[in-house]
Amino acid sequence: MATDSKGAPSSNEENDEAFLHNCLYFTTNRLSRAITRMADEAFATTGLTPAYGYLIRLVIGKPGSTQKELSEKLYIAPSTLTRFIDKLENKGLVKRKVQGKTVLVYPTERGMELEQAVRQASRRLHDAYEAILGVEASDKLTYALESSSEKLEK
Repeated sequence: MATDSKGAPSSNEENDEAFLHNCLYFTTNRLSRAITRMADEAFATTGLTPAYGYLIRLVIGKPGSTQKELSEKLYIAPSTLTRFIDKLENKGLVKRKVQGKTVLVYPTERGMELEQAVRQASRRLHDAYEAILGVEASDKLTYALESSSEKLEK
């Protein structure tokens, strides 16, 4: 390890690591891991992962949603959504109906029973990160990430 005359790390070593803290890729992945841990905790009581919880919430909110609509709303590939729906269908939480070339997704009665638990999990997650970040910072960060994502996707 290179040091200066006072034993502190040399500027080269600092620069070798500084890029991590100024890199959107690194910092968003770090944030993603942290928020995913929190979301997993919040959704543990539902028996669903957060992604499945948000999917079932969308289907309950708009029964008969198309797979295309759902994949666009969740920002996931259609093939990923198909796997998610397969899993929820195997658990008896959603059902698919084919209309021509379109696949519509509906909640089952069992799926509808999860609505309150999923809403509560969403609220727990929101409250947890808001308690850490504060209301204003939480809102600003969410807005900044949403608008940045839209710009980067173009």
